[in-house]
Amino acid sequence: MLKEFKTFVMRGNVLDLAVAVIIGGAFGKIVTSLTEDIIMPLIGKVLGGLDFSSYFLLLGPIPASYTGSPTDYAALKKAGVALWGYGAFVTQVVNFLIVAFIIFLVVRAVGKAMALTAKKEAEAPATPAPDSAEVVLLREIRDSLKTRS
Repeated sequence: MLKEFKTFVMRGNVLDLAVAVIIGGAFGKIVTSLTEDIIMPLIGKVLGGLDFSSYFLLLGPIPASYTGSPTDYAALKKAGVALWGYGAFVTQVVNFLIVAFIIFLVVRAVGKAMALTAKKEAEAPATPAPDSAEVVLLREIRDSLKTRS
């Protein structure tokens, strides 16, 4: 069973998938930072200084023991208050759209590259197969007979 597992893990597909997951995780962090630290603040600035991350609706009462700000989404969430955080949802939607668009661009570029490669292969003249030993021998016989006459 260990040998089968080793064979499974060492297949190219599994290794490629592992690399893709690791790179995807790192890429996800970059996109999250891009969304939360650059894009959403710009959108907020354009829309009049709005901070999307703090947009929420209270769905339950704030506990009497809560001492923080009633407008601090993170603190209220940590205190266990039922919230509907639509601002955080909007941020995640923007994050998703960025990732989806980048994946679209990558898939599109790969598709174009593959089509270009296929076109070049189709246009390239096919190299003739080397002659078999019998054909070479028959040509030598033919040439030899021509020189005798």
